[in-house]
Amino acid sequence: MRRVVVTGMAGITPLGTEWPDIRDAMAAGRTGVKYIEAWDSLGDLKTRLGAPASYFDHAKIFPRKQMRSMGRVAALGVWAAQEALTHAGLIDDPILTSGRTGVAFGSSYGSTEPTKGFVHFMETGEATGLSAMSYIKMMSHTAVINIGIFFGLRGRVITTSSACTSGSQAIGYSYEAIKYGHADVMIAGGAEELCPTMAIVFDTLFATSCKNDTPQVTPQPYDQNRDGLVIGEGGAALILEEREHAIARGAPILAELVGFGTNMDGSHVTDPLAETMGGALKLALGDAALSPDAIGFVSGHGTATIQGDIAETRATSEVLGSKAPIHSLKGYFGHTLGACGAIEAWLTIEMMREGRFAPNINLTTVDERCGPLDYITGSFRPIDADFVMSNNFAFGGVNTSLIFRRTA
Repeated sequence: MRRVVVTGMAGITPLGTEWPDIRDAMAAGRTGVKYIEAWDSLGDLKTRLGAPASYFDHAKIFPRKQMRSMGRVAALGVWAAQEALTHAGLIDDPILTSGRTGVAFGSSYGSTEPTKGFVHFMETGEATGLSAMSYIKMMSHTAVINIGIFFGLRGRVITTSSACTSGSQAIGYSYEAIKYGHADVMIAGGAEELCPTMAIVFDTLFATSCKNDTPQVTPQPYDQNRDGLVIGEGGAALILEEREHAIARGAPILAELVGFGTNMDGSHVTDPLAETMGGALKLALGDAALSPDAIGFVSGHGTATIQGDIAETRATSEVLGSKAPIHSLKGYFGHTLGACGAIEAWLTIEMMREGRFAPNINLTTVDERCGPLDYITGSFRPIDADFVMSNNFAFGGVNTSLIFRRTA
């Protein structure tokens, strides 16, 4: 089997785009969660909290002609892909248009603004506000298609619109595409824009945090006093490459992707099942030919919802044991939905390379119903990890697990 390495990474988070800046914000105990005043007019929305990447002005990122088909979701994805390709030294490489470079990218939804025009049409019969590009911006595969067009890609295209596993499935399926010889290079990741429609989805499930007066202390993954999640936005891309191809061109090898597991619960749309969550972790370990004790650190999904936190941590401790160090980054960024798997994989690799892992912010007292694990708190912890695992779980019972190996 062909080996798959990471040669470029980039992303947008509520705390910035550069890893040193993000790391410093985390070390200082800062998060990207804010009170969203624009949501005050939405009377039936209980939460007023979100984690925006408001510094990212998507309308000014690319020339107007290139932006015609891009809403915010696509712009987040294209920008992350461009920066990751630059990092990998591939931005002008002929491999991009050779048919041997593909893209796998996902989001929960496309951009939501064009939806208004379609709703208006359905209610009135008037197409005011609609254009030829309205659907292109709204469609769930808007990011992957815009990335492909922007870089002239002619290889494999994989759309992974699977809610909270969109980004991690994109990385996993890209890994398989290279491993089995269907591509030499893949752009993989996910993106999501902040929108109150995303918040109301979880509001109706009583799953959002309503600590509106104290945004700095929420969300609280794994904590007994958590009251729900906070929606965030961002995007990230990883450049995956066949190892010998990367070595031949002298590319920087940031990590090796050695294991991927994905499955589904097949039982309930919103109530996760620990048994099959654990099954995804076991699939990743089997793919990597590793024993559980080889995993030096776990990037958990940690949405700060009761059912999710409990099922996830019980599954993790059942598979990896009680000594596995774990954190969730959603306390810092909120839940970036389709982007979270890619953002968390990117930052987990950065931490593995530095040998220091961020603590769970806002975690004071671990919920006793959660599985026994080594929940990192306080400050960054030095951990010498040769292998790290990044896990994500989504509506519909979709489960993913990625394992990366340190290369330097």
